[in-house]
Amino acid sequence: MTSLRIGFLGAGLIATYHSKSLRHSGAPVVRAGVFDPDRARAAAFAAASGHTVCDTEDDVLDGCDAVYICTWTNTHPRLLEAATERGLHVFCEKPLAFTTAEAQRMAALAEAAGITHQVGLVLRFSPAYLWSKHLIDDPSAGRVMTVVFRDDQFIPIQGHYASTWRGDRSLVGAGTLLEHSIHDVDMLRFLVGDVSRVSAHTANFHGFDGIEDVATASLRFANGATGVLNSVWHDNLARPSLRRVEVFCERRHIVIEGDDWFGPVSWTDSDGTTGSLEGEALEAAVAPMRDGSSNPDGEFVRAVLEGRAASPDLHTAVKAHRLVDAMYESAADEGASIVV
Repeated sequence: MTSLRIGFLGAGLIATYHSKSLRHSGAPVVRAGVFDPDRARAAAFAAASGHTVCDTEDDVLDGCDAVYICTWTNTHPRLLEAATERGLHVFCEKPLAFTTAEAQRMAALAEAAGITHQVGLVLRFSPAYLWSKHLIDDPSAGRVMTVVFRDDQFIPIQGHYASTWRGDRSLVGAGTLLEHSIHDVDMLRFLVGDVSRVSAHTANFHGFDGIEDVATASLRFANGATGVLNSVWHDNLARPSLRRVEVFCERRHIVIEGDDWFGPVSWTDSDGTTGSLEGEALEAAVAPMRDGSSNPDGEFVRAVLEGRAASPDLHTAVKAHRLVDAMYESAADEGASIVV
């Protein structure tokens, strides 16, 4: 196989992101079918990308080698199962499902089918987070002591996200913690390590049933470090999606802010040495650390064509789901400490 026929289930904002990313990657793909319940949206996606509008999900699945699942969360398990039954390779958006149990079943199905599978935890490819991990893992930094992770954006049922379905619990499962900050939970594990205990609280200001718009969690890592995650969906449209991460090591302080991808990342060491990288300089600094490119979609295609595992895969997502579920369990029990 020298090129890959790519199908899309879902034609919204995140599907458009992946379609553009595939084009920028230069990966050898053939644009196959696309299906979306909103026919006009599918037509607009097809006109921009070169895909062909299909009448059903099955039409897409029957006409491709690999499929992107970019639909409402409640459909992910069913669509992944349909893809694995056909032996199709799968890129599934996060979160995988409503619960860890469902996510585990999806990962097991993909593994049993022998397919290449990848999940949309795209911050694993971010130069800002890769460089920060390099700074943390440097022995001269000392041990990680604590991390403070803040993530805020306007609630994405409005503005350029226009994802009205994120206000419907039957489609999305939950709110900012599951739907958005599963990225953050994955990055906390990536930067610091496995989490052993959590305590969390949530709140609901917008009034959508089961859709929390504030989540605050305290974390105890297996290596002894502590951490705090604050996630909020507000109505300040001047703040579309912003993160600030501070990591305190014994002899180094690291800050990620600004752009999720290109920083800046700044640091201060105990001897007074400071540094800051962003943009092209940051990308150049992490280039030697990569196994491939910085493009998650191009890497997915290459993994399929080379017959190897992709990363991050569905098993990586299951670990993040397990931590999110523990946070919800704690919040339901007034912040009780939960063993992960």
